[in-house]
Amino acid sequence: MPTIYQLKSRFQDLLRPVCRSLAANGVTANQVTLAALGLSIGEGLLLWIFPGAFLPLILLPLVLFIRMGLNAIDGMLAREHDQKSDLGAVLNELGDVLSDAALYLPFALLPFVDGPIVVGLVVLAIIGEMTGVIAVQIGASRRYDGPFGKSDRAALFGLCGFLMAFGLTAPLLYQILFGAGLALSAVTIFNRARAAIREKQSA
Repeated sequence: MPTIYQLKSRFQDLLRPVCRSLAANGVTANQVTLAALGLSIGEGLLLWIFPGAFLPLILLPLVLFIRMGLNAIDGMLAREHDQKSDLGAVLNELGDVLSDAALYLPFALLPFVDGPIVVGLVVLAIIGEMTGVIAVQIGASRRYDGPFGKSDRAALFGLCGFLMAFGLTAPLLYQILFGAGLALSAVTIFNRARAAIREKQSA
């Protein structure tokens, strides 16, 4: 099923000159991973401390875009500049789920948002990423199947943050948007698990 993740290779091509410059200046993949996590936690704190405030909400799409760029760069540094490490693999996976939790759980505090739906969406996001990692444990490749991966979640929450910043606070709208995200997250878990098993069986 289609997902924004499929655009990753084109995005990486645009960032490759930046990646080369960072590598030449001694920046490591793990440093970039930690920078992305720190940025996410900082923005999450703003969203948590100032729920519904204009500045944190309008900054969210920008922060998510920068995070996406940093996530692409750390992977390229690891693969293309001989920086792969066990620590990097751990930081990469944990950083993603911690960043998602930090950035998205504050939406549950908003009075016009159904908090349990947002919490459920974050929980399913974590399970979805864990399912992708479990694929490696059974001998398949790390699964990134859609339709609702990390980049798609970022697009949803970035859009919602933008709309909320400009005063669109209709509860029904966010029930529909986050509810759709919840359903698509469940489908993603199923697709990743099924794809991992099929890959293993066909090997």
